[in-house]
Formats: sequence, structure tokens, C-alpha cells
Amino acid sequence: MKATIERATLLKGLSHVQSVVERRNTIPILSNVLLEATGEGQLRLMATDLDLQINESVAATVEQPGATTVSAHTLFDIARKLPEGAQVSITAADGRMTIVAGRARFSLGTLPRDDFPVIAEGELPTQFELPAETLKQIIDKTRFAISTEETRYYLNGIFLHVAEGVLKAAATDGHRLARVTVDQPEGASGMPDVIVPRKCIAELRKLLDEVDGSVGVSLSGTKIRFDLGQAILTSKLIDGTFPDYSRVIPTANDKILKLDPKSFMEGVDRVSTIATEKTRAVKMALDRDKITLSVTSPENGTAAEEVPGDYTSAPFEIGFNSRYLLDILGQIGTDQVEVHLADAAAPTLIRENDKSPALYVLMPMRV
Repeated sequence: MKATIERATLLKGLSHVQSVVERRNTIPILSNVLLEATGEGQLRLMATDLDLQINESVAATVEQPGATTVSAHTLFDIARKLPEGAQVSITAADGRMTIVAGRARFSLGTLPRDDFPVIAEGELPTQFELPAETLKQIIDKTRFAISTEETRYYLNGIFLHVAEGVLKAAATDGHRLARVTVDQPEGASGMPDVIVPRKCIAELRKLLDEVDGSVGVSLSGTKIRFDLGQAILTSKLIDGTFPDYSRVIPTANDKILKLDPKSFMEGVDRVSTIATEKTRAVKMALDRDKITLSVTSPENGTAAEEVPGDYTSAPFEIGFNSRYLLDILGQIGTDQVEVHLADAAAPTLIRENDKSPALYVLMPMRV
């Protein structure tokens, strides 16, 4: 194969595909990116870790069509260090790839294209489109709650399902829950309940920053594909059952606290400076229109701060993990947040208002 491509174009394409490639691989070809020069003036790039696959097409001048595979991270590092505006000539023959740009010349070992694994998608019967902005919102408002505990693998992703005429996305790690609802897209009715893995979500979110308009979503019970124009992301889904999270969303929490999320967040952040890494506990003492935040740390001492709030129910105290609380408050885009409380041991509901597409549930801590 022989092709010439602008350095910026090559770098952008490689930056997308190389991040899918794991740094340490027992199978050498999984460290590689597949480069395929086609007669249509395109260079196709593809990378996979056997669970997630990305295909990207970039414009190139193709003199001789062909395909080969080469180390993804090495090629990316070379492209990064080449001078800006350089034209990069890529030639592959006899198990070597030659890269020439200006006065720089590299020769890299390659592995045959035929050995490169491809995820077999099979049939993807459910197909719909979602605006890129909607997809960003779904990811940004839920992914912080995805569990990182490998033993509870079925919580290591975002749960997408259709119910009551809306598309719902949920994530939980057992301590907190985030759920977003959006209008059901055309074509999504009857879709299977799916859990999209954390790594796929992270790669998708990066790609979405460069997409205007809509993203095509195709899925079956085992695979999902996102069509982002130049890039196509295909992922296996998590084979497990997501718990019935609706049971933990409280409906009868009658103590309602309304406050400004920004000043509340700053207060929590300040007092939690002295909280220990292990507990991160912050206590909230609620009184009429006044909330006292406090942290007591055996090693570091104590901290307290009063924050204003609108609260008219009976006074009581409740504790939360400060980091979890800050994560949730960071998602609130309005100047008021509602905290629905029951007692010191019951799950607490947090949302902007009853019309908000996002809601959060946080389990309290003993303090």
C-alpha cells in the first residue's frame, strides 16, 4: 500500500483509535492499528480490544490500495512529533512500513492484515437516532455513578432501556444512583434492555465533542454500534442483569430542602478539606432555613459552616459521603436544587425540580 496524508488529519484519526488499544497486550496484534488505503481516496483506521472496536475514515491520496497493521501507540507518537503541516507518506511492503515526512524517516515492523480480529456484529435489529447533545447529556449526568467494582460487573456501565414511552439511562454503584430520561427516539420501541460498558462510554464521550447533529444507534441484545459520521464505534454489551433500580427511588420523602447548589457545593467542599480519605463523611444538621455542615476528623480536627437553605420540616441530622454529594451537585445546572429527605437512614432524592430529566439518589452514612 502507498498513501499520502496530511499530518493533522492522520493525528486526529489516530488519536481516536489508539485510545481503544490497551497498553499491555498478551496478543501482539491487539497492540496494532489496521490501516487500509482504499481506491476512494480514503485511509481507514481500525483498532480493537476484542470488546470494543473503532473504525475511522480519513481523507488521503492513495497511490496504491492495500492494508497492513502497525503498532498503534508508536504510530500515534510519531504523528504527534512530526512537524505541523507536514505531508506524511506511508508505504507498506514485505512486513515493513515506511513513514516519511520532510527529513524524518521511520521504518516499523508490521503484522499481516488477515490476522487482525474484527468484532462480528451480527444482526442489529433496533435502530434509532439521538442528537449528539442528548447523548452527551445522558453520559455526563450518569457516568460518575458507574461502579468500578469488577466483582459487580453488571454495574460497570450505563443501563439503557425503554419504559413508559421514554428512554431511560441509569448508573449506580450501590451508594448512589443517577437516572436520566429522554424522549423515546423513533425506532427504539421494543429495544432490549442493555448495559453499555464503561470503556465504550468513555470513548464515545470523547468522540461526541466533534459531532454536530445526530448519532445513529444500532443494537441487539449483545452488541451496540454508534455511527458518528467519520467514526463508527462498536462494542459488546455487558452480559448481566441490571438490578431493578426503581425500587430504591424514594417516593414518600416528605422533608424538602431547597438550596443554591453552588454555595452548598462550596460549603461541602470547604468543610470536607479535613475529612479523612477513608470516610469522607460530612454531617448536615437541618434546622428551620439553616443547614449546618460539619466534619469531625480524629486526626485533623473539626470544621463547620452554615449554609442558607429553604427548609420548614422538623430538625434532624444526616450524614453523606462528601465526594458523592459533590459529584451529584456538580451535575445540577440550575440555581436551585431540591433535596427530598425522610430520615437519617433512608435514601435521599436529589433533583433540580419535578420536571427535570435527571434525578439522583444518595444513600446516607452514619456520622
